[in-house]
Amino acid sequence: MGNKYVVVDLETTGNAPKKGDKMIQFAAVVIENGKITEEYSSLVNPEQSIPPFIEELTGLSDEMVENAPLFSEIAPKVLTLLEGAYFVAHNVLFDLSFLQEELIEAGYNGFYGPVLDTVEMARILFPTADSFKLSDLALREGLNHERPHQADSDAYVTAELLLILLNKLKNLPHNTIDLLHKLSGGLKSDLDILLDEFIAVNESRIGYLDDGIEVHRGIALKKEMKPREQAGSEFQGFPFSEEEKQEMFIKAFPSFEKREGQFIMMDSVYGAFKNKRHALIEAGTGVGKSLAYLVPSAVYAKESGRTVIISTYTTQLQEQLLRKDVPLLQKMLPFPLKAVLLKGRSHYISLAKFAQTLRDDEDNYDTILSKMQILVWLLETDTGDIDELNLSSGGMIYWSRIKNDETAFLQDKSWISRDFYLRARKDAQKADIIITNHSLLLTDLTADNVILPEFSHVVIDEGHHFVKASGKHFGNKLDYLSVRLMLGQIGLFEQKQLYYKLEKLVEEKAAAPDDVMHSFEINQTIADIIHEMDELFRVIAIYAKKYTKAKKSVNRITVRFNRNADNKETNVVLASAERFKFMLKELIQGIDSRVGAVSNIKSALSLEEKALMEEVASILDDLRGMYEDLNHIFHLPSREFVVWIEMDTRSAQNATTVYAQPVSVSEYLNEQFFSQKESTVITSATLSVKNSFSFILKELGLEEQQCTLKQIQSPFDYQRQVKLVISDDLPEVNAVPLEEYVASITEHIISIAEAAKGRMLILFTSHEMLRRTYELIKESGFLEDYVLIAQGVTSGSRSRLTRNFQRFDKAILLGTSSFWEGVDIPGEDLSCLVIVRLPFSPPDEPMAQAKNEQIAKEGKNPFSEYSLPEAVIRFKQGVGRLIRTSSDRGVIVIFDRRIITARYGKAFLDSIPPIPVQKSNIDEIVELIYTWL
Repeated sequence: MGNKYVVVDLETTGNAPKKGDKMIQFAAVVIENGKITEEYSSLVNPEQSIPPFIEELTGLSDEMVENAPLFSEIAPKVLTLLEGAYFVAHNVLFDLSFLQEELIEAGYNGFYGPVLDTVEMARILFPTADSFKLSDLALREGLNHERPHQADSDAYVTAELLLILLNKLKNLPHNTIDLLHKLSGGLKSDLDILLDEFIAVNESRIGYLDDGIEVHRGIALKKEMKPREQAGSEFQGFPFSEEEKQEMFIKAFPSFEKREGQFIMMDSVYGAFKNKRHALIEAGTGVGKSLAYLVPSAVYAKESGRTVIISTYTTQLQEQLLRKDVPLLQKMLPFPLKAVLLKGRSHYISLAKFAQTLRDDEDNYDTILSKMQILVWLLETDTGDIDELNLSSGGMIYWSRIKNDETAFLQDKSWISRDFYLRARKDAQKADIIITNHSLLLTDLTADNVILPEFSHVVIDEGHHFVKASGKHFGNKLDYLSVRLMLGQIGLFEQKQLYYKLEKLVEEKAAAPDDVMHSFEINQTIADIIHEMDELFRVIAIYAKKYTKAKKSVNRITVRFNRNADNKETNVVLASAERFKFMLKELIQGIDSRVGAVSNIKSALSLEEKALMEEVASILDDLRGMYEDLNHIFHLPSREFVVWIEMDTRSAQNATTVYAQPVSVSEYLNEQFFSQKESTVITSATLSVKNSFSFILKELGLEEQQCTLKQIQSPFDYQRQVKLVISDDLPEVNAVPLEEYVASITEHIISIAEAAKGRMLILFTSHEMLRRTYELIKESGFLEDYVLIAQGVTSGSRSRLTRNFQRFDKAILLGTSSFWEGVDIPGEDLSCLVIVRLPFSPPDEPMAQAKNEQIAKEGKNPFSEYSLPEAVIRFKQGVGRLIRTSSDRGVIVIFDRRIITARYGKAFLDSIPPIPVQKSNIDEIVELIYTWL
C-alpha cells in the first residue's frame, strides 16, 4: 500500500462545491515503486457555463467541455485509480473535498484513504524556499511546468515534485525522521503513516550519518565547517600604482577592463582610513564600488590588525557582498582574509530553547509545522539565521519563543558549543571585515551588551539611507498587533497562558512575598490592560480619521499627532495613553516580584520550569520596552520629536501604528557616532544635489572641513545608452481631478507598454494614484497578455515582486517610494522607466512637515533646503535603476512637465549624467521606443 500514490489535480468553475461549483477537468498521475506508471486526464462537462476569469486562468472554454463526459461517467475510473493508494495533491484539502462532493453526488462513496499534501511536505522539506506555489517550486527544482492551471500539466509536475520530496524524506537522518514523526500527528495530511513506514524500513540505517552531519543531544545538525587555513604569500601593502591594481583585479577577472573611477575610489577610501578622516564618496552606477571599498578595507585591516566594519541598509546587499564580492576579493588578495556577516542577536536560533520546546505537547498547527521546518533546516544551515527560513506568520510567533537572547534561567551548558550566535560573535572577534546593517551598527552605540567588537573604521554603503535608519533607531513605535500579541502570550489566568503557568509555579515552589499584588489583582490588571489597549487604539483611529487630509476612498492614511493641540480628540488619546501606562507599570511590578521570588529558588527548578521562566523574563523585557515607547511617544517633550499615526482604514483596529522620531538626527549622529570613530566612509550612487554635498552633510551632522568629498562619475555612456523624453500632451497633474489625470496617464502607459513589450517600471509618488492606475489598466483589458505587478496591491515583499518581474518577459511593475531606492533589475529585464511625478514628499507627510517647520524657524527656505534636495536624490535613485551595465539601453519617460516648466526643474536634470532631453507627444514617444529599443 505504501508504494502507490495517486497525484490529483482538478480544474473547477469555482471553489465552493456546496454552492454548486463543478469540476471541468480531472487529471491523475499514478506512482508505483518510485516511478510514474500511469497518467489519466479527462475534461468534464459541468452542465453550467464557465466564468470568464476561470476561462482566462485555465484556458478551458464552454465549447471545449460541451461534449465531454459528465463526472458520473468517469467516476468508476477515478475510484479504480484511487484504490489502495495515497491521495496526493498540491493543497490537498481543496482537491479532496471537491472530489468527495462530486463522488457522493454521483451516488458513490467518497475516498477515505490516507492523504498527502505536497504544499505541506515542501514547507517541511524545503524550509528555505521563497515560495511554495507549484510553479515556483517547479522552477526551483528545475521541473518543466508547461501549462500552469491545466490539470494534466499541474498533476504531472506535482507527481515529479512528490518523487523529489519522498527521496529527500527517505534520506534524512534517523533522528530527524524520528522527531518529525513525533510531531506529524498534528498535520493536515497523513505524513505520520508514511513516516511510520520509513522508520520500519530504515531500521537498518540507524546510526548511519552523512559525513557533514552530527547528532547532538538527540538532534541532527550540520557540522560546523572549520575554514581551511589559506596559505598566503607575502603581504605587500596597498596597491598604489595602476599596474599593481590591475595585476590584482586580473586574478579575479581574467578579462578585466580598467575602470578609472574604481581605482580613484580605492585610493580615496584607503587615504581616509590612513589619515583618520571621514569621507563622502558618491560613486555613479557601474563604478564597481563594492570592490573599490573592500580592497582598501581588507588591506587596512591586515596592516593595522584592526577590524573594519562594512554596513549596508538592505539584507540583499549584505548577502551579495558575502556570496559574490568577498569570494572575488579572496582571489585578488595575496593574503588570506576573514570576512563574516553579523546580525542582531534575535536573528539567531537558540538551540537550547528549541530543544526544550520539542517536549511541549499543546501545540497549534503553525508551531508544529515550524518545528518540523527547523528540524530539516538544521541539517543545512551554517548560520542559524532566521532570514534563511520561510516561516508563516504563526511560525514567527513561535520563533519569538526560540530566538537567541539573554538567558537568566535556562543556562543550558550542553548547547553552548553549538550556539550559532556565540559562533557568529567568535568569528567576528577574529574577522578582518564584518558585514552588518545600519540598525545593528546604531544599536551597538547605545546597547549595554555590544555585539560588534571594538572598531574605529567603518564603510557605510547605501549611505543615503543612513539618516532614515538613524531616525528609526533613535525613535519609538507602538503598533496594535505587537501589543495584542504580547498581551495574548501573557493571557488571563483562565486562558492558561504564561501568566497562569507562572502563578502555578509560584504557588507550588516559591511563596510570593506578602507585600506583592494578589493573583486576582494581577488578573484584573491584565483584563483592564487588554480593554484599555483596545480603547487607546480606537481613539487613535478616531483622531486619525478626523484629522486626515486624505480622500474617503484612500485606505492607507498617515496623520501627524500634535500632543500640544488643545482639542477633544487629542485630550482623549493622551488620557487613554496615561491610563494604559499606569496599568502597564502595575503589571510590570506584579510580574517582576514573582520573577524575583522564583529566581531565589533557581536551583530547584526543572528544565521545563526554567524554560517557562525564560519566556516570562523575555516578555517582561518586552513590557518594559513597551512602557518606554509609550512614554516617549505620548509624554515626553515633542519639540525635537515628530509623532504620527499610520493606519489602514479597512481594518483600523489591526493595522494601526504610532511612531515618534527625532526631526533631525544630525546631533545624535555627530555626538554618538562620528566623533567616536577615527574614519567613516559614506558611499552611495546618490549623495550630491547639483554637484554639492551640503544637503547630506547637514542631515548627517558633519562639517565639510572634517571630510574628504569625492564625486566619481559613472563609466557608462548615458548620451549613447539612454533617451529621456518628457511627455508634452498630458494635463498638469494639479490642474485636473485625480480621475481625469489617471485616465490620461493610463492611456499613455498602455501605448508605451505595447511599444516597449513590457519590461517596464512605473514609479508613482502616491499609493492612491498607483492603485487607481493599476485598476484602470486591468479594467481596460488592453494589456491582458502582460503580467501587471503592483506594490501594495499584488502580494509579496519588494524583493519577491522584483523576482516575479524578472520571471516574465512581458512584465510591468508599478512601484511607490521604496521602489525608488534599492531595486536592482539588470539588463534586458528593464528597458523602460516611467516617472509619473517628480518624487517630492507629500506636503502633509509628517516628517517632511516637521523638518520644513524647523527650517522655517531658522529663517531659511524649507523648499530649497529640504524638499527639493530630498526629491532630487530620489529622482537620481529612480534614473539609476535603468542602466546597470555598459550594454544596457533604455528610455526614461517623464509625465511631470514641471521638470521643464518650473524654475527648479533644472536642479533635477543637472543632478543626473548628461542625457539628451526631448519633448514629445505620445505618438512620437511610441515611435521612438519602437525604433530605439
